[in-house]
Amino acid sequence: MTDHANEDPLDPASHPADGKYWSLRALGRNGLPAQFEIDGVVYRRTQTIKHDFFAATGFYASQAGRKVVLKMGRAEKFLGWPLDWLGKWLCERELRFYLRLADLPNIPGVVGRVGKTGFVHEYVEGQPLSADRPVPDGFFDNLLALMSQLHRRRIAYVDTNKPENILLGDDGLPHLIDFQISYDLYDLDDWPWSRWLLARLQREDVYHLLKHKKKLRRDEMTPQELEQSQRRSWLINLHRTIAKPYMFVRRRAYKKLKASGKLLPEGSK
Repeated sequence: MTDHANEDPLDPASHPADGKYWSLRALGRNGLPAQFEIDGVVYRRTQTIKHDFFAATGFYASQAGRKVVLKMGRAEKFLGWPLDWLGKWLCERELRFYLRLADLPNIPGVVGRVGKTGFVHEYVEGQPLSADRPVPDGFFDNLLALMSQLHRRRIAYVDTNKPENILLGDDGLPHLIDFQISYDLYDLDDWPWSRWLLARLQREDVYHLLKHKKKLRRDEMTPQELEQSQRRSWLINLHRTIAKPYMFVRRRAYKKLKASGKLLPEGSK
């Protein structure tokens, strides 16, 4: 197998840049490893698909053709402050969700760990949910059923507003990836207020799934689902009020840095 590390558009080695901007990336100048080994099998990087402040994600393949995904949490200092503890915490936290859901066929299985801040999961053959691709009959019913299984285990996915985290597999079924901001009762313990928050977040999970369904397969929606998809909660309104100005400033700053060549594009999943 050919090592494509030098051809990777998000590989720091392929892009000269002002050093002060590398601190905005989770792994700084290092980038993802060109290869790693788990259980005697060597996997080589084929593409870095995302590298932001908190984590870097890339596709890898073994010589036998097995594809996997490596995600590494932050290890780079920021403003002189070490943040490897944050990368380790984020890694272990997300890994916990994957392991809790390991028996579900629509969730990628865990392959192993890489370093203190990285873990590897299986690659899903498919594409992110998009208006550019036809969505098969029953897809959203299967997706809602999958989300119900998470909710029964007292997990809120939280990130259903991002269609790129919902994969339409080559098998025609939905698959969920990226549990970085998912929520359960582990971190905050089982208190009345934390259970209340869990229930609210689970409700938002369904709301966003129905918004996707309304956009992509409105013909399959029931009257009740249509009503639910129009019922935007105060929690979403609050999030939009806070996030909108932040995202506006962030996008302008990143656009300027990318145009100047001082910051690489984040890529997508």
